Amino acid sequence: MTIDWNAFTPWSALGGGVLIGLSASLFILANGRIAGISGLLGGLLQRGSDGYAEKALFLLGLLVAPLLWLAFGQLPEVRFDTGWFGVIIAGLLVGVGTRYGSGCTSGHGVCGLARLSPRSLAATLSFMAAGFATVFVLRHVFGG
Repeated sequence: MTIDWNAFTPWSALGGGVLIGLSASLFILANGRIAGISGLLGGLLQRGSDGYAEKALFLLGLLVAPLLWLAFGQLPEVRFDTGWFGVIIAGLLVGVGTRYGSGCTSGHGVCGLARLSPRSLAATLSFMAAGFATVFVLRHVFGG
């Protein structure tokens, strides 16, 4: 991996982080619930789940945000080096992992760490370590 330092944009990254933190904070203040995406999606797919409309609107916002971005600029290029089969397998593994880990990066990494949750710290360290190990094995062992 190489980093194009001439195209590095710390201000947009900072702005994105602030927006993620603000949306997670507003969601918990307004609803008393964690803004974990896997939990919101899982609750949306369950029959009789509480807060169906708020979950649907939050997730809809995630899908509409790139369309709003297009009003102000061009979207970054999306590139998959692994092909669609790898993307599907990775998505399934992430889905299974979020169910076993009782949450995802947004629930544990953003909201849980902000609440100083020891369980979220352990989960975040675990999925970060698994990600580092996966990249190392795929790039250096298999030469991908």
